[in-house]
Amino acid sequence: MRRLLPARPSAARLLPTFLLAAFMLVGGLASPAGAHPMSTSAVLLDVRGDRVEGEVQLPVDRLAVAVDRDLTRETVLGAERAFLKRYTAEHITAVGEDDRPWTVRLGTGSVRTIDEVAHLVYPLELRPPDGRVTTFDLAYDVIVEELLTHKVIATVRYDFDRGILKTDDAETLGVFDFDTKSLKVPAGEGSWIRGFATTAGLGIEHVGEGADHLLFLLMLLIPAPLVAAEGRWRSVPSSRRSIVHVVHVVTAFAIGHSLTLALAATGVINLPTRPVETLIAFSIAVSAVHALRPLVARGEILIAAGFGLVHGLAFASLIGDLGLDRGSLVTTLLGFNLGIELTQLLVVALMMPSLIVLARTAFYPAFRIGVALLGLLFSVSWMLERATLTSTDPFEGVQTWLVDHPLLVAVTVAALAVVARRTAPRTPFDGDGALRSGAH
Repeated sequence: MRRLLPARPSAARLLPTFLLAAFMLVGGLASPAGAHPMSTSAVLLDVRGDRVEGEVQLPVDRLAVAVDRDLTRETVLGAERAFLKRYTAEHITAVGEDDRPWTVRLGTGSVRTIDEVAHLVYPLELRPPDGRVTTFDLAYDVIVEELLTHKVIATVRYDFDRGILKTDDAETLGVFDFDTKSLKVPAGEGSWIRGFATTAGLGIEHVGEGADHLLFLLMLLIPAPLVAAEGRWRSVPSSRRSIVHVVHVVTAFAIGHSLTLALAATGVINLPTRPVETLIAFSIAVSAVHALRPLVARGEILIAAGFGLVHGLAFASLIGDLGLDRGSLVTTLLGFNLGIELTQLLVVALMMPSLIVLARTAFYPAFRIGVALLGLLFSVSWMLERATLTSTDPFEGVQTWLVDHPLLVAVTVAALAVVARRTAPRTPFDGDGALRSGAH
């Protein structure tokens, strides 16, 4: 008996399937650039010693769906203000490890545009009953309890004892949604040592990535192997004397910036950022001129101490952005200062041996003048830009490259010192390349 083969589907029957597949293919290949991501809420937490602060960000369009009201930028702060604050507070709870509830407070709401979407933002404060913050459970279902597809991203953006101090370190706890209404927030698990190490790292990063601070230090180091005499630079016969001089310069700078850093961080003094940054550029110009021709005997020590005060104000601006509480302020200042000093010592260790060798050659005057002129050029460009006299810095690319390749710069100077030592050894020339009197 002949087996019956299955009948081939007709074109008419295949057409709907073909159209559906084509539609899905086109939809899958279409660029997502024109699509807008679904609005999400956010809970941002700052863990302190006796409380947790932060804020709640609620997209107005999703909030309107959840509460079934017509909400606008105006009504959320007007007619609906009291209702929305009460609704939000009722859907946030915190419970400690001892099962005791924490106090939840919302501050005055405001409207902020986040990712091109209007958000109602409330300052948030959570306080444990015993005044000691430890790991706790945060329950949250604002909007989520009505809008099943909504997502709420919870983030810890500050916790000193766990080394979370800035946006780059922020830790995402998880996502509140229809299935997840509670998240555990780790707190009180770290120690001041971790925070201290993190702030030391910030100090290293701030100086290591700051072209202006590095250039200021380099301008102070260039004349360090020399001595000012009769308005000119002359070679120092002893390497030990050069090293001692460098120690004095670095110490003077450390004292200067530490003083103003502490005063600014504690709020005793407060200056606008732009004038401070302009003064830093001016400090580089002064140190460059001093490297060309001594302004005063041992002037680099005076310049380091005096303008160190200005650089300390710039360092303090970063400390201020961290939102520190008083309990961690002293530790932060010590850690940040340690990071700064370690970076300075690293720069000295990389550059000073080569500079001392170069200073014993006939090539050093040309090297010193060339580097000083380059520093003067960069500093003037910075001053013009920071004083808003120019819109851009034409040398930014060169400066960025030099900062990004410190080892290459150090190796180049070291190689130059070796070549100069062999081809132009120590001569009876002074630091300006002029023949010393009495030399034969």
